[in-house]
Amino acid sequence: MIRFLIAASMLPLAACAAATAPAPASAPPSTAAPRPAFASERIGVTVRGEGPDVVLIPGLSSSPEVWDSTIAALPGYRYHVVQVAGFAGRAPGANASGPVVAPVAEEIARYIAEAGLGRPAIVGHSLGGTWAMMVAARHPDRVGRVMVVDMFPFMGAMFGGPNATADTLRPVADQIRSMIAGGSAEQRRTRTEQTIAGMVRTEAMRPQAIAHSMASDAAVSSQAMHDLILADLRPELASVRVPMTVLWVRPQGAPVSEAQMSEFYRLSYAGVPQARLVHVPDSYHFIMWDAPEAFQRELRAFLEAR
Repeated sequence: MIRFLIAASMLPLAACAAATAPAPASAPPSTAAPRPAFASERIGVTVRGEGPDVVLIPGLSSSPEVWDSTIAALPGYRYHVVQVAGFAGRAPGANASGPVVAPVAEEIARYIAEAGLGRPAIVGHSLGGTWAMMVAARHPDRVGRVMVVDMFPFMGAMFGGPNATADTLRPVADQIRSMIAGGSAEQRRTRTEQTIAGMVRTEAMRPQAIAHSMASDAAVSSQAMHDLILADLRPELASVRVPMTVLWVRPQGAPVSEAQMSEFYRLSYAGVPQARLVHVPDSYHFIMWDAPEAFQRELRAFLEAR
């Protein structure tokens, strides 16, 4: 019963250029050959700031703008901010057909390698957290530490239980994909507004999240959600041996206690015993907006840890 109630409370989740930073004017001329610009039909990356490398990945139908306040509050790092093709106004590119989630993870890993990043920290919100875990598990030599912001390693467990498989969940995933992709523009806006109201507590930030979602390609977003439901990363977590922090919230309206949610997260991340699980109270899903001080404090501690 608890599993069903958690799934019901989380259903709104289902409804919802490449660049390199210019060298400072005072920097001495480099004798190293410049790296070729990173080109991808699945992601773009914007580089901001100077310092240790941090890769930031937004979630489903989200824009890189979700990280703006975080970047401003924590200077001293070189942030590599990912935008997924098809999300928040970016053309769908290669994400227009076929799977989205696994191929995007591979492109993020390729960017890290081609940009010459030395085991950067990687931070992902929601679906971005899934991408962060995928990269860390499948390319452990490319990541130095991982932060997951409010995401399970197997979202499908909320719909079918811990023993669910991709085969048993496929009808559910198919139905949700059709729901997200279908309907008129007016119906989509209504669903989006309802979804965001349950995911962003800070009312002033809701219009921005709604705009990002409405500017996203419905086919790409629906396929990404389909992929997410079927992706069970729990067997792969043992490959993640770097430090990991997981921030979580009790979903708005969830008929479960904080203790029950805590246990659900503990069991979900049992395969990565070094994971530090942190509950953030008084926040909805977009923790960086709803609890910025707590989020920035945890991110700073995560980035500064040795």
